[in-house]
Amino acid sequence: MDLLTKRLPGPSGARNAAARAAILLVALALGACGGGSSTATSGPDPLASCDPADAATLAECGTVLVSFTDADGDFLNYTVDVVSLTLETANGRVVETLPRETRINFTDYVDLTELVTVATVPPATYVAGTIRLDYADAEVFVAVGDGSKEAVVTDEAGTPLQQAQLRIRLSNRDQLTVRRGLASLLQLDFDLAASHVVDIEPTPATAAAEHFIVAEVAPVDEKTTRVRGPLLEVDESAGVYVVALRPFHHRDGEFGRMPVQTTDDTEFEVNGEAFYGAEGLRALAAAGPGTPTVAGGTLNVAEREFTAAIVLAGSSVPGAGRDAVVGNVIARDGDILTVRGATIIPHDRRAHFHDDVLVQVGPETKVFKDGDRESDLGISAISIGQRVTIRGSGPDAMPAVTDASSPQILFDATAGAVRMHVTHLSGIVNTVVSGQVDIALQAIDRRRANIFDFTGTGMSPDLDANPANYEVATGNLTLADFAAGKPIAVRGFPEAFGTAPPDFTGRTVIDFTDVRSALGVGWGANGTTAPFLRMGADGLVLDNQNPAVDVRHYIKQGTVLIDLQSLESDTTIVPPAAGRTLFVIKTADSLRQYADFAEFVDDLAASLDGVTSARSMFARGQYDIDSNVFTAFKIGVYLLEP
Repeated sequence: MDLLTKRLPGPSGARNAAARAAILLVALALGACGGGSSTATSGPDPLASCDPADAATLAECGTVLVSFTDADGDFLNYTVDVVSLTLETANGRVVETLPRETRINFTDYVDLTELVTVATVPPATYVAGTIRLDYADAEVFVAVGDGSKEAVVTDEAGTPLQQAQLRIRLSNRDQLTVRRGLASLLQLDFDLAASHVVDIEPTPATAAAEHFIVAEVAPVDEKTTRVRGPLLEVDESAGVYVVALRPFHHRDGEFGRMPVQTTDDTEFEVNGEAFYGAEGLRALAAAGPGTPTVAGGTLNVAEREFTAAIVLAGSSVPGAGRDAVVGNVIARDGDILTVRGATIIPHDRRAHFHDDVLVQVGPETKVFKDGDRESDLGISAISIGQRVTIRGSGPDAMPAVTDASSPQILFDATAGAVRMHVTHLSGIVNTVVSGQVDIALQAIDRRRANIFDFTGTGMSPDLDANPANYEVATGNLTLADFAAGKPIAVRGFPEAFGTAPPDFTGRTVIDFTDVRSALGVGWGANGTTAPFLRMGADGLVLDNQNPAVDVRHYIKQGTVLIDLQSLESDTTIVPPAAGRTLFVIKTADSLRQYADFAEFVDDLAASLDGVTSARSMFARGQYDIDSNVFTAFKIGVYLLEP
């Protein structure tokens, strides 16, 4: 599910800071109810005063907020069971942070971060961790052309994975320090694109895994954070409510307790009714304890305080009493919407992926829009490309597949609701004029533009949206730095159906200098002992023409793929001048992490000793094609040790 992606100002209106702090501390102390158990190893244990399983010792404990995120890739669905996530102190004490196995769809986390557990742990400095994944019941789909294909995750030898375990070592400068009575943050970034080599030819497709899962105590990527769980209590005077944390695809259990701060601008939808600020908090309180909630907003890393931009509660939560569908509208015929890339969230069983779903809406369908106070939106607001969450008319609103040769599900939302989310465009700039940019549209929410049928979007057929020259209204957004022929990314909403032009209204526009780019290169099963022509504290020079280079040799800038081997010079990879960074060296069973580029290069140079080979690498950052320099805030290199 998508939630509004925006930054919030500080809390507005009268708020009781002391009450906020008090409820934060109480809620985090109560987090022991959600688990976090420890197993002591041999040797002295100075942390015995905190036993997460003993309520009498909670005052001596600390708290870790654990979240998951992911980078953009070619996976449409990647759902696995996370069996265990342990942390380890320097003296060998091991602490489990998950109270139970949890099912996670990592493709949910390209545009957001989900808070998964609030674990009560002994105060200590944690230097390493281990994550264990179970693939026995995995659901994985990859993009193939304009559609999707089921995939099996394998090891490098091609054997289907049953379980995978990866040890993570935190960098010396960024170890996880947990103090008594305080909350710390640990974010796990599972980079799906860097972690797999996908072969779409067989049926099912295969995804050979070489897991890159990195742990960050001060996250490099800042995204909207999602917090989900049943309501425990509301403090209207402090503008705070507390939930029993529960990952998105879980229907029961508790993974700790988390306070959610609200402001006068927080948007609420409670049981199908829209509210703002204190009025929404009162509606939430009236709904009562146990009410399902899901919120999207901003986590203040320094203060460990989560502030909600949008809160959905009660029947407004997908799957709470009614089936739901999440995806993008790729076509519309009257009141029938075709939703592509759909995740179906039934009210009575777990979510699953289905690429196309037909949805029927009608005059009684309620329509909401993230960040829009307008309350009389009708179904005409829903146009092509729009990212939506659709809630059905009732628990029995989704009949069986109707066409066995081309399976399509007809979903009844005539008495349900549609929530329109911020939608992401990417393309190439054609022209820029005051208040508008026209682009060659390449993708909408990472799906190719050619799958979208724009028939009916215009005021007349000749004015239907044209992906070759897609018109984006930009209002007062500054466009001075945009150049024709360069990549662009836009976040906003398609115009109402039948009202184009313009075709889209942008809330955020990102020019080519800031468009997030990804570099990926592999050197075959045996790797190469000389992946770089030069290694130094000022950068790495990649050998683009290395004869060991395999099918991976690209830079993806927005949606533009640049073949490394087609470039006239070898690509230089440098660290940014400022800001958070993370550099990783992976071996078969561990990760070594660095925040300092020079330390990373020193380790890399020492490791590439003429015997050890580099199997693959990835980088995330910005790319300047004119200078052929990739400025990377994240780099990962996979080494094959002899």
